[in-house]
Amino acid sequence: MTITSGLSRRGFLQGSIAALTLAVTAKGLVTAAWADDGSKKYGADGMPGGTVDDPLIFVSIAENGTVTIIAHRAEMGTGVRTSLPMVVADEMEARWEQVKVVQAEANEDRYGNQNVDGSRSVRHFLMPMRRVGAAARQMLEAAAAARWSVPVSEVKAVQHEVVHERTGRRLGYGELAADAAKQPVPNADALRLKAREDFRYIGKDRVRLVDLEAIGKGQATYGMDMRLPGMVYAVVARPPVVGGRARRFDASKALAVPGVIKVVEIPAMSGAPAFQPLGGVAVVARNTWAARQGRTALQIEWDDGANADYDSSVYRKTLEMAARQVGNVVRNQGDVVQAWNSASDAERLIAEYYVPHLAHASMEPPVATVRITKDGAEVWTSVQNPTAARAAVAARLKLKPENVKVNVLLLGGGFGRKSKPDFVDEAAIVAQAMPEGTPVKLVWTREDDIQNGYLHTVSVERLEAVIDRQGQVSSWLHRSAAPTIASLFTEGAMGQKPFESGMSAINMPYRIPNVRVETAEVPAHARIGWFRSVANIPHAFAAQCFIAELAHRAGKDHRQFALDLIGPARRIDPSTMADTWNYTESPERYPYDTGRLRGVIEAACEGAGWGRELPEGHGLGLAFCYSFLSYTAAVVEVAVDEKGEVRVVSVDMAMDCGPQINPERIRAQLEGGAIMGLSLALSSEITFAKGRVTQSNFHDYEVLRHNASPRTIRTHLVNDDHNLPPGGVGEPPVPPVAPALCNAIFAATGKRVRSLPVRTVA
Repeated sequence: MTITSGLSRRGFLQGSIAALTLAVTAKGLVTAAWADDGSKKYGADGMPGGTVDDPLIFVSIAENGTVTIIAHRAEMGTGVRTSLPMVVADEMEARWEQVKVVQAEANEDRYGNQNVDGSRSVRHFLMPMRRVGAAARQMLEAAAAARWSVPVSEVKAVQHEVVHERTGRRLGYGELAADAAKQPVPNADALRLKAREDFRYIGKDRVRLVDLEAIGKGQATYGMDMRLPGMVYAVVARPPVVGGRARRFDASKALAVPGVIKVVEIPAMSGAPAFQPLGGVAVVARNTWAARQGRTALQIEWDDGANADYDSSVYRKTLEMAARQVGNVVRNQGDVVQAWNSASDAERLIAEYYVPHLAHASMEPPVATVRITKDGAEVWTSVQNPTAARAAVAARLKLKPENVKVNVLLLGGGFGRKSKPDFVDEAAIVAQAMPEGTPVKLVWTREDDIQNGYLHTVSVERLEAVIDRQGQVSSWLHRSAAPTIASLFTEGAMGQKPFESGMSAINMPYRIPNVRVETAEVPAHARIGWFRSVANIPHAFAAQCFIAELAHRAGKDHRQFALDLIGPARRIDPSTMADTWNYTESPERYPYDTGRLRGVIEAACEGAGWGRELPEGHGLGLAFCYSFLSYTAAVVEVAVDEKGEVRVVSVDMAMDCGPQINPERIRAQLEGGAIMGLSLALSSEITFAKGRVTQSNFHDYEVLRHNASPRTIRTHLVNDDHNLPPGGVGEPPVPPVAPALCNAIFAATGKRVRSLPVRTVA
């Protein structure tokens, strides 16, 4: 707990500074971590930087009583810049009206892990932040007791004051700040954490977003808002095909554009993509308009490279063929082959499902500002993994990481795209080519983002099942054919890895005696990056639609069929389902709890009025998913007219994430997940021809328009159990939405949808 005396924000930061969805370091993918004794490390202990719970690092109190709390995780709409400081404030009995939140720069050695991929922020830092707040409170209490020469047991912190209960004497936090700073930080075993009934902010809806007013007034600073004196602007002409390069270029016409200053070649990508730039030619100008006009004037001859023939319609056939062949077995119990061969044709069901490439398409495209001086480099950017950005710039400029400062600004959306700092590296390359001290702001346009970004994988999922005459599923085969995220980090990598299979493919808890899950080895022809909820999207889409098909074949209500398939409440060791990954968490601490899964199914169905009589052309569809250690279910109501046009009437979303730290943010994530899930189900699709992305902007890469959004989204928060460890919130809402929509379409029309996007029902 640093104690300040009227310091400015800049002075405070300078004085206090002394590093899919999966764990990603500055160098690549991490799927497991190990302690020195050879045992596996779980959760935050296995992440780079781990956790830090020192109040001297996270808390500062000024003489006027203002409590400044460091937010060390980037804000991209999840509310983490509010939620974690709110936890600190609650435990330290600070009045929220007297709290100021300051964003940390990249420094994992100081703050602990800062990568916000994987819905980990509250999951990993709830308890460390509680300890930070409790330690600060006890240090303030100790300072007051010493001032009054009374036992510390006689004093108590209450809403920004410490009170001597016997005499009624009071001291404000500002009055105690200097003395409190001299108190020893309590050991973890000496901390007195609050009881749940004493929470003022945790679990309540009393705290609004710290950035809400600034965002509403247009005063918040995102990466795109960054301005510095003498700033120049850059855009890049990138190879239109991944792995391509500029064979030759002529910059004369670009340099003739008024305002253009310089043209800089970006080195071509080499080997596995990782986080390196694609290469190309950058145009630097006095403003972005001149830079873009200069880019248009460039004359470039491209060598398209090995992916020049990539055609997504042809590749779909490749995936379909792969899904129909025996693949790599990643889960095998019983005898699926024998069960299939012994069944009659009437008992067998086969279905194939297709999900195309998807673009992250955040409202704020990638952008970074870099300034290089003789002392090092400073970066201002909207990034999900600040340490990866710091490492990329340090490596590019041959600097020590401590000589690179990364200032983390608000993100206008991320969804996994902005954890890959290729755009920051590009800005460093251009800044290096400019006179020392020149700030360079490198901007991606919407077209750049759609056509040159990282993409969610494309997949074909094939499911085969045997359903006997009693309507029981006796055999389940799931074959998944999709290029792997591992291809980012290992050239030529094929076959989904355990972290991908562990997302709604192998970890299915159904009471089926014969289960087999396989993956196909297929090559990647694009940069395959993690996307909100990662492989849960195609796996859950296929599995949840297939369960609905099985229920119909059995002549049973879908909801009841699903509950019967799941069976009674029980806690399953993930390893018994061949899941050794378990989102990097301990299987003892995070077992698969079918009772919690049943709970969200029942809550979503009750909220939607499952079983009620519907108007003609309307249908209800159900889907559910366990992802990022939380349980989510969705029920979608659709109306399909005589032309086959689909209108979403309502969505009911239920979630059990364990303890509900900031319910308002959980509801917001459920609502946003519903909209995003409907977007990818109804309209979003990236296709390729001759190696090139054929979409370019929101006119042809469509996200859900306002007029197509459901009028009603109801959210149902289930099981606020603070005895459970917290699960993720940002990613789990997305996977069940698309299959619930498609199941609703079948209920309304009797027509199956097995390929996304839907657009209309033929």
